[in-house]
Amino acid sequence: MAILDIIETPDARLRVISSPVERVTDAHRALIADMFETMYDAPGIGLAAIQVGVAERILVIDLQRPEDPDAAEPESEEEAKKITYVRDPRVFINPVITWESDDVSVYNEGCLSVPEMYGDIDRPARVRATWLDEQGVAHDAELDGLLATCLQHEMDHLDGVLFIDHLSKLKRDMLLKRLEKLRRAKAA
Repeated sequence: MAILDIIETPDARLRVISSPVERVTDAHRALIADMFETMYDAPGIGLAAIQVGVAERILVIDLQRPEDPDAAEPESEEEAKKITYVRDPRVFINPVITWESDDVSVYNEGCLSVPEMYGDIDRPARVRATWLDEQGVAHDAELDGLLATCLQHEMDHLDGVLFIDHLSKLKRDMLLKRLEKLRRAKAA
């Protein structure tokens, strides 16, 4: 397994529409293992293959929860990396949303490809989806809560859409200016 480079905005590869996986292979399973390792290292809870430069309809999600639910919220990225998490890795290959609820949830989303930037995004609170897992087994389930939000966020990547595209132009421009300022400060 390897930690892969995560592509960041404004890289044009993030706007590529990913192709369906025809047949799940060992190469896909190796990519999935690398994607999980990359996502955990970042740290994040979801990652689409296009974010590591592979334009195939593959994404991974793990809503991992702290082993100690009563532990204090970490105050830094370093503290967060020291927490032990209970993992629940999920693989979605060729995911398709077949139904979405009329009720909406708002979540303050972030993205590994738009680092350290967040915005409130409205999405359907529940969805029904179909997908293949890493063994090529078909699934069909209704998802809700953070899992539904995360699946929709990662599926957007497969279609070349970033969470910031759901923001108003003014909010998106402000966020991108802050990101550029942060990058300049880190480079100095």
